[in-house]
This record gives sequence, structure tokens and C-alpha cells, in this order.
Amino acid sequence: MIKLRSLPKNLQMRLEQASRRKADNARISRKAGEITTHVPAPSGVRPVIFFKASTGPSDFTYNEAFNILAAWGLRLQGVPVIHFVCDRGMQPCVMGTNRLRPQASPPCRTCTAHSRALFAGANSSWFNYQPEPSLEAALSNLSTSDLMAFEYDHGVEGIDSPIPLGALVTPGLRWILRRQNLIDNLDTRYLFRQYILSAWNIASHFTTLISRVDPQAVVVFNGQFYPEAVARWICIKRGIRSYTHEVGFLPFSGFFTAGEATASPIPIPTEFEMNPAQDARLDAYLEKRFQGQFKMAGIRFWPEMKGLDEAFLERAAQFKQIVPVFTNVIFDTSQPHANTIFRDMFAWLGLVTDLAVSHTDTLFIIRSHPDETRPGKESLETVQAWVANHDVAGMPNVLFVAPTEYSSSYELIQRSKFVMVYNSTIGLEASIMGAAVLCAGKARFTQYRTVFFPQSEAEYRTMAEQFLAAEQIDVPAEFRRNARRLLYFQLFRTSLPFDPFLTTNVLPSLTRFKDFSWEQLLPENSPAIAALLRGILNGDDFLLEEKQ
Repeated sequence: MIKLRSLPKNLQMRLEQASRRKADNARISRKAGEITTHVPAPSGVRPVIFFKASTGPSDFTYNEAFNILAAWGLRLQGVPVIHFVCDRGMQPCVMGTNRLRPQASPPCRTCTAHSRALFAGANSSWFNYQPEPSLEAALSNLSTSDLMAFEYDHGVEGIDSPIPLGALVTPGLRWILRRQNLIDNLDTRYLFRQYILSAWNIASHFTTLISRVDPQAVVVFNGQFYPEAVARWICIKRGIRSYTHEVGFLPFSGFFTAGEATASPIPIPTEFEMNPAQDARLDAYLEKRFQGQFKMAGIRFWPEMKGLDEAFLERAAQFKQIVPVFTNVIFDTSQPHANTIFRDMFAWLGLVTDLAVSHTDTLFIIRSHPDETRPGKESLETVQAWVANHDVAGMPNVLFVAPTEYSSSYELIQRSKFVMVYNSTIGLEASIMGAAVLCAGKARFTQYRTVFFPQSEAEYRTMAEQFLAAEQIDVPAEFRRNARRLLYFQLFRTSLPFDPFLTTNVLPSLTRFKDFSWEQLLPENSPAIAALLRGILNGDDFLLEEKQ
């Protein structure tokens, strides 16, 4: 018998990964089979379709877990569930794309094996790939910009308008290529064409399915990547209720919404006011957050958080005031929602540097997001490169902070004249801290009055100039109040807890099932399942009920 340790390291890692996946699939299949044995006879209601092709092709991710747990919760209530499942139906899917080798085949074999385990005993509708020669011909000579604007008017059952296939696939292409500004080269055009062809294939199969089963609702992963984006677009056009989901803001929690999950639309009753117990609960969370002790989807962005060092304090002392500038990851799925005032984040940074040129008494601190260099997800269009290409680092009143520098952003906020953000969550936290926050991109917190949010680029520039010149910036008291209310709802009312069912896996982005019983998925035993049932079946907000 060959010992793993005697093999080359890369082969050893692949074999270990294959062994782990096999064990995970076996565990998932057993749990799926157990659930199936307790599913009652169908109650006679119309089915709910679940589709999550972009949660990962071969491994058990958090969003995949939220998706299947929600489906099991419905099935255990006698609600028919149909899983729309890929069987080599995309060439390639987003998560199966190798951006370094775009024409490499996606990992369909391991993906379908994983799906067979996940949907064991369930009603599944599998779709394969069927070429569309006329569409291939229409795409063959288009540029990247032409492909972005491409629409296909080939006739889809129940829809009397062209499908904007280019717009629907663009966010996923930006995400996998790790850049906002797509390059017009052979690789980009190849992937664009293949994504559009695959999106059309999904549209064809999905419309056939919904016409056949007449679902009452459809649940998809976040709706930004093209497989789910196409399905959701068709649902909207056909008048079918659709729901999206993403990771929540607490460990092992999910966020479900009738809107777009990556925009985090959070409903807060106008009459809601926080009581002392709720204030204490939020403050306990913030105390840890301000020390960098938090995770999302298993990822901890701050391995450590250091105070501001003497060198920084000496430099800051040379200026009248400091203004931290907090950036985002340019290809993040929140960015399509954010780009309402500016073309993109880099256009905003251009305005920031213009301000720095004319306000030499102010130290502007441009801070990269810590996720910009996450291993395996490194941005190819970084703030650091933008700063270097625009000679910003040489400006005497601009300090660039790299994503691997873990000095405390919260100490920066405490020393700031005001804070500039694009759409980063730290804008909400800064508002809670009492800081004046000037926001440049639409964010989950701009739906409420929590920050200063001008509605045009000209208005933004004017307000920034006023803030820089003012002796004191008056921040409305409602900003802090609304920010606390919003964060409380985001954490403790909309983040559905799945920790009774899930635990950590080998990689921080992966999860696995705990040893739980099927009864735990009944609404009387799970606040998360109860909220899901109310939301999916009744159209209610996906809010946890709070004990009085």
C-alpha cells in the first residue's frame, strides 16, 4: 500500500481532498435519506423550486447548506420541493471556471456526484447542455463591450421582451476574473460567449420546468451569478415570487429576502425602538467587532488588530485634520448595487485625490479592504495598483494602508474629521461611533438615514468641500439611532441561525452537518425554519421572532 506521505505534495493534497469530499458526500447523503423517510404526503399546495448552481461545484459551502436546510424544512411540512439541478448544463458555470485556463473543462464529475448526494431522495429536475447554433453565430464576432450589452430576442414562453443576457452574466464574469473593468481580449470574450450560451440554455430549461409545474415560489442563491440571475429574471417577468439568500452577519447564519440578497434590504418597523436589553446585546457584539473578532462565511478578515503606531501619530500631527477613506473589493457582488453616483469605486477615488490636491492641510488615509488579497480570491484590480498607477502614494498628504496592515480602523475613525466610504459596512459602524460619514456608493445602510449620502457626483464634491472647510460637522442624532437599529436588525432579526445544524469543516469557507435529528427542522424547534416558512409560503419578511 502506498502511503500518502510518500507521494508528491500536490498529488497528496488532491487525494486528501478527494477523500474528504467522498466522506462529506456520504454524510450528506445519509442525512438527506433520513429526512426523506420523515417527509409526509404532499399537502396539495403548489411546489417550491430551489436552484443554487453557484454556491460551489464540489464542496459543501454555507450557502449550499442554507439552501438545502430550507428545502428540507418545507418538505417536512408537506410542501412539494423541486430542485433544479445542473447535469453538465453549463460550459462553464461561474464557480467551475478556471480563470487562468478559461477553456479548461469545469469539474462536472465531482459536481454531479456532490449533487446526487445532496438531493438523495428528493424530487430533482436535471438539465444538460443543448447548443443553440443561431446564438453562437450572433455572438461570434462581438467585442467585450458589445457582449455586455447583448440581448437575445428568440422568444421565451410567457415573456414578450428580449433577455438581457449580457447584463445578466457580467457580474459573475467580473467576480471570477477579479476585476471591474473587463479586458477586451480572447479569454474574456471566450468566457463571455460561453456564459451567455449557458445562460440561454438555463433560460430554455427553466421556462420549460416552471410551465410544467407552476411553482408558487422559487428560491435561488444570491442572484448575482448568471445561473440564478437568469432564473430570477424569468420569475420576475412571469410574476412568480422569488427569493434570494446569502450569508448572514453572524457565524452560521443565513440571510433570505424577496429582494436582492447582496443589497441586504432590511425591513425595520418605523415604531421599533431599542430597549436596554437590546442595547446591551448590540454593545457586546460591537465590543468584539471593534477588536476585529468577527467572521463572515467562516472567514476572519482580521487575524489581529493593532493600535496606531508612533510613526503614524507623528505624521498625523503635521496636519490640521485626518480623513480616513475606506474602500471595497472592486469585483464584490455588492458593487453592482453601489455604483449609482459614481461609475465605480475607482472613479470615486479619483475625486478623493482631487480633494487631496486642493486640501494640503488634510491627511487622507486610503485604506484597502482586508479581503482584497485573500488567498484564492486575490483581486486583479486592486486599490494598491490604482494608487501606484496614479502616483497617489507620492502625495505628501495621502497615506496608503495596504490590506495586510492590520492597524485599527476604529482608532482612525476616533481621530478623524469625518469618514469617507464607498459602501463598506464600516460606514455604518462609524455612524454608530458618532462620526460624520460621507458615503459615495449605495449601501445596505443608505436605505435609512444613517450617513450623509449625496445623490450626484457634483453634490458629493460640494459636500466634501464643505466638510473639509467646516470647523465642526453637525451630525443628525437620528443617524446614530438609525444605525444602531439597522445593525441590530441585521444581526439579530434577519440573520437566521443555522448553528444547530452546522459546524466548521477543513477550510474556513466550508461547513458540514452536525449530528442533528429531523425533528430539529420543525418550525416549533427552529426559529430559522419558522422564519423561512413564513417568508417562502406567506410572503412575510424573513425575520426572527423576538421574545418579549
